[in-house]
Amino acid sequence: MFVANGHFFLAGHDDGESEAGWIEGVAILVSVVIVVLVTAFNDYTKERQFRGLQNRIEHEHKFAVIRGGEVMQIPVSDIFTGDICQVKYGDLLPADGIIIQSNDLKVDESSLTGESDHVKKGEDHDPMLLSGTHVMEGSGKMVVSAVGVNSQAGIIFTLLGAAKEEAPQKKAAPKKPVAVEGEANIPNDTTPHEDEREAKKKSSEDSNPHKEKSVLQAKLTKLAIQIGYAGSTIAAFTVVILMIRFAITTFVVNENTWKAEHTQMMVKFLIIGVTVLVVAVPEGLPLAVTLALAYSVKKMMKDNNLVRHLDACETMGNATAICSDKTGTLTTNRMTVVQCYICNVLYKTIPKYASLPPEVASIIVDAISINSAYTSRIMEPDNPGELPKQVGNKTECSLLGFVLELGKDYQKVRDVMPEEKLHKVYTFNSVRKSMSTVIRLPNKGFRLFTKGASEIVLQKCSFIFGAGGQLERFSPTDADRLVKSVIEPMACNGLRTIGIAYKDFILGDEANANQERCDGEPNWDDENSIVTNLTAICIVGIEDPVRAEVPEAIKQCQRAGITVRMVTGDNINTARSISLKCGIIRPQDDFLVLEGKEFNARIRGADGEVSKCSLA
Repeated sequence: MFVANGHFFLAGHDDGESEAGWIEGVAILVSVVIVVLVTAFNDYTKERQFRGLQNRIEHEHKFAVIRGGEVMQIPVSDIFTGDICQVKYGDLLPADGIIIQSNDLKVDESSLTGESDHVKKGEDHDPMLLSGTHVMEGSGKMVVSAVGVNSQAGIIFTLLGAAKEEAPQKKAAPKKPVAVEGEANIPNDTTPHEDEREAKKKSSEDSNPHKEKSVLQAKLTKLAIQIGYAGSTIAAFTVVILMIRFAITTFVVNENTWKAEHTQMMVKFLIIGVTVLVVAVPEGLPLAVTLALAYSVKKMMKDNNLVRHLDACETMGNATAICSDKTGTLTTNRMTVVQCYICNVLYKTIPKYASLPPEVASIIVDAISINSAYTSRIMEPDNPGELPKQVGNKTECSLLGFVLELGKDYQKVRDVMPEEKLHKVYTFNSVRKSMSTVIRLPNKGFRLFTKGASEIVLQKCSFIFGAGGQLERFSPTDADRLVKSVIEPMACNGLRTIGIAYKDFILGDEANANQERCDGEPNWDDENSIVTNLTAICIVGIEDPVRAEVPEAIKQCQRAGITVRMVTGDNINTARSISLKCGIIRPQDDFLVLEGKEFNARIRGADGEVSKCSLA
């Protein structure tokens, strides 16, 4: 375009074109300016959107800290040395710290060490927690010792950025630095967290100097190059044919001699060739896709769909199946206890505390209040008329709400038994599917509280509180009957069922039938012998309503030819009920509902490897 523009400004014109010849040159120049400005504005807008998205993500990433004796959720960028942070299963640690209290804490440090084994942490054994590592089991508290570039993750990002800078600095052969007095005392206006973000940005930019194109962009670029080759060939043929035709007409037919004005005609033929080439090469083809996707990001953000990488839109556009979790994705993740089974009575509504046997009611309140993560709690709503806020694990929050519905305050129980006094905690994980907590009793014995998936808990129970709070034997046959009469009806109504049980350890004295006598402190590391012969207290049914917009969204996916599947850790009857409510499956359709064990048995061969034939 610049070649053509220069010609129209500098070269002469025929007499008939001399007055309007400049218009073509100006038009080409204006076109170039418009293309450059549009491209620059698009890049600026996209960069600003991504910056805003990054700031939003960083601000929404919060962590639980204790300040002034109160637990609060603050952005990770506001964490400073000396803060006391509460860590729990699933957390990504934002800073380095020293453990001051822990319960069965295990950390995955593979991001720093490369070792995949979980490292056990404790106050008296390896008390250092490092930023960038994942908490795989347990919970605890730590005092923050380093943040930002001073933390382990920050140091690594800084070193990565420095290593990338060394090569260009060596090539530039910098002069020997000159020390300036007082230079080391120049204050740094940025916070450690800002320094870490800059280091992350620099290392990420340097580690990927040549950004890979998306699949569609690569295909369009290849197509544009092929069209460009064809256009170049056609443009060259056009110029050659025009020149040959002019030469034959002028010098052979008309028998003219070479004149200076013939040069202008040759240049015109070259300009025609350049014009054909410019028109033929679709240099805006890949850019058109980028423009469309970039302007779609803003609209998707309004739909709470945060897209950081534009090529993700192309990937999702090719999706033919979606596997979705249930809790929090298809449902609102605001759980509430709506049914309970206590002392051989199934309550469709929450009973009054006074209507329950006193001993059983007291144990229920203690079991829920103590055997839940202390980071889970119910807070007052921000505005009048709103529902109370659930902070922490939503299932535990529903149980704490159940205690409040009974008319009791779980916080008073926690004040009497603070987290530091908990003797032993078996935290929830995907293998246990339960959580157990041991506390010391005033008579120097111990009490174990257990909660978890109702089927798992009932398998470990040998006793149950029957009618009127009477202690009764609980056999496997009784457990099967209870599953069919109570748990399955709850699950078929879409309720998540949680079982609650307990067990007492009596030192020295004679023990009751449901208590275990021991001469000394039990071996708490032998979990299988500890969490057994329990006494079932109650079973609760927790409702997690389906999001209002989910059924219509699933219909849209199905109309587009996308198969939606639900993958959840809940009871199979609960999963089937929620799937029916969402529209994933319909009663009249031929559908398949499988548990994990059966699914694995179907897709794996005798050697345990996944069979592609089975998947097909």
